[in-house]
Amino acid sequence: MSALLEVENLVRHFVVRRSPLGKPTATVKAVDGVSFTVAAGETLALVGESGCGKTTVSRLVLRLIEPSRGSVRFDGQDVLALDAEALRRFRRQAQLVFQDPYGSLNPRMTVGEILAEPLALHTRLSSAKRALRVAELLDTVGLPAAAARRYPHEFSGGQRQRVAIARALAVEPKLVICDEPVSALDVSIRSQILNLLRELQRDLGLAYIFISHDLAVVKHIADRVAVMNLGQIVETAPAEQLFAQPRHPYSHALISAIPLPNPAARRDRMVLQGDLPSALAPPPGCRFHTRCPHVIERCRTQVPALIDDAGHVTACHRWRELPPPAVTTAGSAPSPALERLMAAFTKVSDVEPASGVDKVVTS
Repeated sequence: MSALLEVENLVRHFVVRRSPLGKPTATVKAVDGVSFTVAAGETLALVGESGCGKTTVSRLVLRLIEPSRGSVRFDGQDVLALDAEALRRFRRQAQLVFQDPYGSLNPRMTVGEILAEPLALHTRLSSAKRALRVAELLDTVGLPAAAARRYPHEFSGGQRQRVAIARALAVEPKLVICDEPVSALDVSIRSQILNLLRELQRDLGLAYIFISHDLAVVKHIADRVAVMNLGQIVETAPAEQLFAQPRHPYSHALISAIPLPNPAARRDRMVLQGDLPSALAPPPGCRFHTRCPHVIERCRTQVPALIDDAGHVTACHRWRELPPPAVTTAGSAPSPALERLMAAFTKVSDVEPASGVDKVVTS
């Protein structure tokens, strides 16, 4: 697949303090040399802890903020060289779904007005055709046409996020950036929104950049995953490969924190020690070395290069020698403690308990 979006060596530093003469004295290195591609119809997930630069990358791609340096090419076009009119045309092709479905919707506008606004900005549709398009968009995201007359506060969180998705789809983009689109929603609603996103991708051929710190969600929707730490990508791989065999210790730590659905299974958990270093003064060498259990002297002084090994890209000096993460299963029977808990909630009195557990008689 040819790349729809190509990002190369993207950098954004924020000056937070200057001397009396105006010289920068403190700079946040929010994004520091990020490169990736997204193919048409593909979902690339950007994952990492809060503050690692995921959201800043999304805003740089859309030029909502300007990069310090680097390049962004969309469909062969240099996004950073676009003038105001060309930038408006580009944003018709690349849209954003925000994390907070309520804060991103104007409470003074009806849903119909919210969905018609991008149509008025980017198309020449008549008022009647815009109304038809609004009804079509609502139907696409599973809302009734009557919802167009209601205000955002009259909807649930999941319904508001559907409205936000419909707004992003209004001008038929090729790329949609989803910035934590389900983190503010209940678990039951999350699955509905994720399934909706996948259906829309299948039907409309959309490409997604999916930003999240929840790897369980990412595993459900992503084709490829890029792991970010302190403004840099440390590992990129196809989703199945990354979750089965992460190579970077930071990726291993993130994946080891995902709960397993089988109570009898035990994952080799890597618990990181210490706090996340400040982006004001990132550590020298590998930026993860202050929390890495496999650190050696080379990690403290030498920045690891991103090594591409058959599509699995890793920035770690020791990834070839580190043991793979293990998941062990202690048989199919639950533990004695879990058996006792299950027995305590048993409603049928004649259920025979497993060996070694006292029978619970209920009236």
